[in-house]
Amino acid sequence: MAIFTIIFPLLFMVILGFITTRFKFLNKEDINGISKFIFNLCIPVFLFLNMFQAPLATSLNTSALIVFYIPVLATFAIAFIANQVLANKSHANISASATYALGSSYSNTVLIGLPIIVSAIGTHVMGSVFFIITFHSALLFTLTFLLSQIKNQAVSFNWSQFVKNVLFNPVVSSITLGLIFNALKIKFPIQLENALSLLSKPALTGALFVLGANLSFYKIGKNWHLPALASALKLLLLPALVYGLGRSLVKLDEDLLAVVVLLSASPLGVNAYLIALQLKQHQATLASTVVLSTILSVFSFSFWLSILL
Repeated sequence: MAIFTIIFPLLFMVILGFITTRFKFLNKEDINGISKFIFNLCIPVFLFLNMFQAPLATSLNTSALIVFYIPVLATFAIAFIANQVLANKSHANISASATYALGSSYSNTVLIGLPIIVSAIGTHVMGSVFFIITFHSALLFTLTFLLSQIKNQAVSFNWSQFVKNVLFNPVVSSITLGLIFNALKIKFPIQLENALSLLSKPALTGALFVLGANLSFYKIGKNWHLPALASALKLLLLPALVYGLGRSLVKLDEDLLAVVVLLSASPLGVNAYLIALQLKQHQATLASTVVLSTILSVFSFSFWLSILL
């Protein structure tokens, strides 16, 4: 019952978002407008405030970073090799395999991971969460693009633009700014802090609603074998590796172990699909994986929550 209590409100918002677009109550332009408000205003303010208020002395935990990122890189490598072995000739090049590896290891940490963690554990772990997700996109996207340059002159990539996009990404910049303000012990007038707190309230609810709405725009393709494998690697193997490393070898405390496992158990983030579009590799595969892994994450989250709580 406790697991259902945690999952249901989040699932309800995703389903509500899906229904509103599926039955044409809201169209794609409406969702784009809501998305801009949520992702360019509410979520950055939410991340900033939580990082600004986090206890820095206990937030940065190198053990948690190790427990999260070593399995992520291991899963990336396994998926890369799997694509080289299983894919047909058109999708067996290094760029395609790197894209598939990204689709098997990149987590939707902000839209899904954060709401699950807040509901299951509470906000006191937000500092640790933000230190982990700050490097998430930069590491995996950089690795994917670096591999894509090997023997693939057809892929032209603007590294200066990539660095600029990472540095000024709303997630990275808001967390970084919150960290700076926290470290410098800068204080806000109570009126401004209350106003920012009010603006941050729709962040997680809106993110789940937009996620559900966008699911109706993506389809699971006919060739479902690669998306199914990517979803299995993402939802089963990756969190299992994180759990095993954090429980047996590094031995994190219970709350921190739950944080890294739930982050790793999050489904594929849609940004990975955008990278696939840019590299012109596995576009249909990653679009299908976004949908399939998001649907299946209801069961994977229930499983991991039953073990962790």
